[in-house]
Amino acid sequence: MEVKIFDSTADLALYAARIFQNVIKENSAPVLGLATGASPVETYKELIKMYNNGEISFKDVTTFNLDEYCDLPKDDKNSYYTFMMENLFNYVDIDKNNVNIPDGNAADTDKYGEEYDKKIMNAGGIDIQLLGIGVNGHIGFNEPSESFSEGTHKVKLTDSTLKANSRYFTDSEMPHYALTMGIGSIMNAKKIVLIATGEAKAQAVYSAVKGEVSPNCPASILQTHNDAIFLLDSAAASML
Repeated sequence: MEVKIFDSTADLALYAARIFQNVIKENSAPVLGLATGASPVETYKELIKMYNNGEISFKDVTTFNLDEYCDLPKDDKNSYYTFMMENLFNYVDIDKNNVNIPDGNAADTDKYGEEYDKKIMNAGGIDIQLLGIGVNGHIGFNEPSESFSEGTHKVKLTDSTLKANSRYFTDSEMPHYALTMGIGSIMNAKKIVLIATGEAKAQAVYSAVKGEVSPNCPASILQTHNDAIFLLDSAAASML
């Protein structure tokens, strides 16, 4: 695991975007694993700038998102489908047929999860996976538990995650369940980039980087990945 600390979130976002740019240019049919939430927003802005400047194209890119809320309409303003469209996909030349976001409304989530993982495998696997980290150390929506999860599955969100994300649901109740790639699915990515900013993430970052590898801090499993990098601002890195 590599750790890089930046003085500004702008520098961090540009560095992350350059990593993605290199992967896209190095592969004829790149497969990107993407994340939502506050952490990747600035990186997506940098990728859009690169596209507008003619430095990058998404026309041959396939994407798989980490997760989606359950029991939330696809076009709801708080769905991760909407998030991805409004923060990246509507502004680049990606073929929307190559965009894959978990269906939180699938009737049979177990079967759907198996099909989602199979689709990733059939695409050749994820070349680079973008992650954030929750205040409790979750990646995707893989919450602290007694064991590391494997494939894409339905999960009940913890109180800390509900509290952290409820600020987005100002006029509706936040869903209590989500569909998420499992830890096994994430670890299959060839390269992993985790972004963390702000003092609120400092303890989770410390546990992930310096703590024991334990499902009590799901992100700690990244210590065992052969090509994972943590990109941190000074606040998120303050306990290292």
